[in-house]
Amino acid sequence: MQILNYIGYFLVSIGAAFFLLGGLGILRMPDLYTRLQAGTKASTLGAMSTILGIGFMQPEWMIKTIIIVIFIAIANPLSSHALARGSHKAHQLPYLKDEKVGDAYEEEVENLQKNQKEEDK
Repeated sequence: MQILNYIGYFLVSIGAAFFLLGGLGILRMPDLYTRLQAGTKASTLGAMSTILGIGFMQPEWMIKTIIIVIFIAIANPLSSHALARGSHKAHQLPYLKDEKVGDAYEEEVENLQKNQKEEDK
């Protein structure tokens, strides 16, 4: 039983470290997309580690914590993708110092639309 507490403390500490590094990443990154990536990865891994650590410290909660971890593993990337896509549709461009910003996604969408129109004819 004591070993489970040590595993739990270790996982909670790892989760706290991910949260700290994610916060630093959000502060240090130059644009929305890199901030979103840093925050999402850190919050996903931090929350999953912390919640699993609680599950190890309280074994009767383990099934509930695993269900929560699965939900976080699905919901966080989906919400990050939705935010990034909404930002892209609002024409929020990534920051590139002294470089011309290209939009490969927009070019791909235009090519697909052209191909679709040609197929319809």
